[in-house]
Amino acid sequence: MPRFLIEVPHEAEERACALAIQVLLRTGSHYLTNAEWGCMDGDHKGWVIVDVDSKEQARGILPPVYRSQAKIVKLNKFSMEEIEEILRHHPG
Repeated sequence: MPRFLIEVPHEAEERACALAIQVLLRTGSHYLTNAEWGCMDGDHKGWVIVDVDSKEQARGILPPVYRSQAKIVKLNKFSMEEIEEILRHHPG
């Protein structure tokens, strides 16, 4: 199943951080209650990794207020063989 990183930005104010975190925690969603946050390091975003079928499904996990501003990235891993094959086709 595909894996996606959901990035949820919010305003860089302490109250905005608390409200964003509260909204995600209150959803009760296992995904969202386990979000990681960068606020304490000055990066006002939350991140969640989910295993779902599509970007649309990943976006749908979020509360409506955050759906339009969220960034959804499909994640993948590479094997050493795959990378070596890519580099063979793109010598540098």
